[in-house]
Amino acid sequence: MELLFLCLKVFFVRILDVSLGTMRTIVTVKGKAVVASLIGFFEVLVWFIVVREALNTDSNSLWIAVSYASGFATGTYIGSFLSNTFIKGNFGVQVILSDDNNKIVDTIRKEGYAVSVIDVKGQEKDKDKYMLFIEIDKKRFNHLRDLIKELDEKAFIVVNETRMVQNGYFK
Repeated sequence: MELLFLCLKVFFVRILDVSLGTMRTIVTVKGKAVVASLIGFFEVLVWFIVVREALNTDSNSLWIAVSYASGFATGTYIGSFLSNTFIKGNFGVQVILSDDNNKIVDTIRKEGYAVSVIDVKGQEKDKDKYMLFIEIDKKRFNHLRDLIKELDEKAFIVVNETRMVQNGYFK
């Protein structure tokens, strides 16, 4: 019974510590060093406590290692879910259409997206194409991607996380 309790504790505390690590990494990338430092403090504190207890047990059971690894995997999953849910972000989406089609641009705009359009030349030198620049909230990406696929299944799409947006139309 004691081994089961230890395994459960290791599993759940490892979920907490890895979820905190995921959030700390994302907050660091967003440039929020003070918040990241505070999260890091609690992450390492929790990690130290659970590792110390797991290593100081008299049991040599493989179940402790399995609990530790399972907690890590589950914590990674939960941390990713939390970051997608709570951390806001923007994507810069660049789309190269298969040709210069104003109807596609108009349809994307009617769906509420701000679109900047540039004429570009593809590999086929005599064929004009449009490159679209669209800045969106990351939560709207799946809708935009599906819309573009529906309008031009050959469209080339590149997505980058945007660190800052200033001015312009943004919905």
